[in-house]
Amino acid sequence: MTPRQTTPQQRQTEVGEHHGDKLTVPVSLVEAQLRDVLSAWGMPAEHSEITTRIMLATDLRGIDSHGIGLLPLYDELRMAGKLTMAPKVEVLRETPVTALLDAGGGLGHSPSERAMRLAIEKCRSSGLAAVAVRNSNHFGAAGIYALMAAEAGLIGLATSNVWNAAVVPTRGREPMFGTNPLAFAAPAGRNPPFCLDMATSTVAIGKLRLAWHDGRGLPDGWALDEQGLSTRDAAVALASRLLTPLGSRSELSSHKGYGLAAMVEVLSAMLSGGSFAVLRDPDADRMNVGHFFLALDPAAFRDRGAFEADMDAMIDRLRASRSVDPALPVLVPGDPEVAAEREREVAGIPISRKLAAMIRDVAERCGSRYLLETPAG
Repeated sequence: MTPRQTTPQQRQTEVGEHHGDKLTVPVSLVEAQLRDVLSAWGMPAEHSEITTRIMLATDLRGIDSHGIGLLPLYDELRMAGKLTMAPKVEVLRETPVTALLDAGGGLGHSPSERAMRLAIEKCRSSGLAAVAVRNSNHFGAAGIYALMAAEAGLIGLATSNVWNAAVVPTRGREPMFGTNPLAFAAPAGRNPPFCLDMATSTVAIGKLRLAWHDGRGLPDGWALDEQGLSTRDAAVALASRLLTPLGSRSELSSHKGYGLAAMVEVLSAMLSGGSFAVLRDPDADRMNVGHFFLALDPAAFRDRGAFEADMDAMIDRLRASRSVDPALPVLVPGDPEVAAEREREVAGIPISRKLAAMIRDVAERCGSRYLLETPAG
C-alpha cells in the first residue's frame, strides 16, 4: 500500500460535498485529517504514516466502521491514559519460522504491519511462518493484513482478540468475547485476491455506531438489550453492548460463531500472552490486546502459478453461478471491497455529519486542524 495521490477527478472538489446527512470527502482530505490528528496526539511519524495508510485503505474499501470513524474511540482511550502514543515495538522471541512482538501498548496498526511483513519475510525462505503480537490495542480491519500476504503472492491469515467483551456465547446473556475478527486472503492470477474479512459476531460493534450515526434501526438479531432480548434500537444496543455470535440465535447455528470467537481468542491471546477480555484487570494501564498473523506459500505445495490459476477458475465459476435475483449476482469474498475502492478513489469517502462533528471535536481537543470541510492545503 502506498500513500494515496489526489486524482484529477478528486481535485474537481476541494471541499467535502454535502449529500443529505453525509459529506463526501476527497481521499486526500481524509488522509490529511488522519495524519494531522495522529501527529497532534504525539504519535511519531514512523507509526503515524503506517496507521494513516491502513485506516485510509480501510475507508477506501468501504469498511467504514474501522477507518476514520474510529478516531473518537481512539481519542477516548488516549484521554483515559490507555494508549502509548510513542510505543517501543520489539521482538521478544524469534525462530526461523515464528516470532513474538511486544506492541508497546500503542495502537495495533503499526506493530501489526510489522508482524505480517516479518511473517512474509520468513515465509519466503521456509514456506510457512507465524507471528504473534501482545501488549497491543485495536488494529483496524483484519483484512488489510491478510491482503498484505496475498499481494506478496502468499496466503495470509490475521486474527485479533478485543479488550472489552461484548459478544454473548450461545445460550448466554453475559458477554464473554469481543467481536474477535479473522481474515483470510489468497492470491489469484487475473482476479483481485480472495479476501474474507469478518467479525465472529453477527456484526462488528462499529456497525452499531454507524447505524446510530445515520439514525437507522438495526436488523433483528444483531444485538440484545439488558434483559437479553433482541433490540433494533442502536442506542440501546450500544448501551448494553450485548452482541450475538455469528448466526444470531441457536436455531440458526450461533454455536459456530461462538466457537470461531473462542478459536480467535486462543490464537490471538492465549498464544501471544495477551489478555482474555473477561479476565483483564479493568484498572490495568494497557489493554494487552493480542494478534496473530500467518503466511503460507502456495508454491510449497504446487508448481508456481498452478494455485493462482485454480483460484481464478474457482472465482470465475462462483461469479458465473446462477443467482436468485439477476440484479443481485453471486459475489466472491472481497468483491464489495474492491468495488468500493474503485468508486471511492474517484468520488471520495462518505462520512456522516454526526461523525464529522465528532471528528471536529477530536481535532479541536488536540490542537489539530479540522480538514473534512475546508480546502486542502
